[in-house]
Amino acid sequence: MEQHRRGRNIKTLWALILFGIAYSGLLHYQRTLTGMNEVDGIIGVLLGLYICSHPAANVVDMFFFRRGARHPSSSKRSTVLWLVLNTVVLLIGWIAIFAGTTRFFNKVG
Repeated sequence: MEQHRRGRNIKTLWALILFGIAYSGLLHYQRTLTGMNEVDGIIGVLLGLYICSHPAANVVDMFFFRRGARHPSSSKRSTVLWLVLNTVVLLIGWIAIFAGTTRFFNKVG
């Protein structure tokens, strides 16, 4: 079975941070995106799960498959910064999930 080789894609993580912040910010300032709380909630939960899936996959790759953890060009500092960036993305994903789930319990108006 051929394994898909994933590298440290910092641009993808930054894009996910921007999407999560944009979604949460729009819900905070506009109160609704579609006019229906259920749809807003579904969008938020799915977006949050998608955002959280990337850092989770990166950590699994790093700890269980040792990809990227022991490269000769990789320093301890860059590894720590990589883990910090993944943690920030994971937190943004959780915030998007939380914002989405609260849409199910809010009344419009």
